[in-house]
Amino acid sequence: MTTKHILNVLTGLLLLTSLFSTRSRGVDKGLSQTLNIVTVAETKSLQEVTLKSAAQDFLVGVAVNPLRVKDSMYKKFYRQEFNSITAENAMKMKSILKGIDSNGNLIYDWTRSDIIVDFAESNNINVHGHALIWHESIPDFLQGFSGTNKEFELLIKTYVTDVVTRYKGKVGSWDVVNEAIGDNTSTLRNSLFLERMGEDYVKKCFQYARNADASVKLLYNDYNLVSDQKKQEGTFALIDHLKKNNLIDGVGYQMHINFDAPSKSEIQSATNQIVKRKLLVHFSELDVKVNPNGNINQFSKQRALAQRNKVQDVVSVYNDIPKAYKYALTIWGLKDNDSWIITRYGNKDWPLLFDDSFTKKEAYQGFIDALD
Repeated sequence: MTTKHILNVLTGLLLLTSLFSTRSRGVDKGLSQTLNIVTVAETKSLQEVTLKSAAQDFLVGVAVNPLRVKDSMYKKFYRQEFNSITAENAMKMKSILKGIDSNGNLIYDWTRSDIIVDFAESNNINVHGHALIWHESIPDFLQGFSGTNKEFELLIKTYVTDVVTRYKGKVGSWDVVNEAIGDNTSTLRNSLFLERMGEDYVKKCFQYARNADASVKLLYNDYNLVSDQKKQEGTFALIDHLKKNNLIDGVGYQMHINFDAPSKSEIQSATNQIVKRKLLVHFSELDVKVNPNGNINQFSKQRALAQRNKVQDVVSVYNDIPKAYKYALTIWGLKDNDSWIITRYGNKDWPLLFDDSFTKKEAYQGFIDALD
């Protein structure tokens, strides 16, 4: 039942209760008591609306790290509000792959990734794996790998296979390749993977993942796919190639956006590009900067309402996707002072749905309102 429906029920019940309140005997008194009991039940239901309960037919996710899934306050909100989690960094290659031993075997450290997967399993929460291949998360030893290109490719194949196999049945989906297309271009980004494995490296990595777990959902994930037209064109050329070979299940739009852009119509148009290909849609890394130019020192009511409206736009577009193509909408962090935006850009900002004290913001209500 949506918030709007609950409020309608409450209004009707309160009117009926008032009609019976002046009668103190017999059936009328009993009916009045019954209505009061139902009203209390509906009020309790209204209070229990959460992000995941409001989203009836898609997962609501949040980015996490190993320390936070062990913290009692964070765990409380993760369990209460979300039914999917994504490791912000702990499941990337640089966190897991540590070297090669004297026998040529890869050395892994599963500590941080296991903590996250174990938390999800114990709380019946979906895990979206992020990300197997990313040009900004390459271990130092791999950057200086002195073997042949064929040996490099075998190493990557082994890595992807081992990670996906380890978490088979525990991870529901993977970003196989992250951010492969260059900015303001329709071509592959210059990267170590392109250099050592060739222009078909994305397809190869998707094939390795598909071979390791035929049932896990495989996604391509990137940023600025709403606003960068050239990048969007190149991305969907790549996606079409993967789809032709039955190697991709969905597309992730990172949704790192501003309070005043992109427009709802732009988000809708970009989303249509995924839907018309009959692929799953993941709004994968939602945060909304309210101070992108660094020109405010305090989080004003005006910016809070603008952020609320932008979140409502995003969730509204997502909610209107045909059910068959919905997967998840993931918020990139729980509360404002956890956000990567603060560190990356050096400005004060308040980009998430909860403030520093775990209090719901206007943006939280914008999420709920979009689902009424």
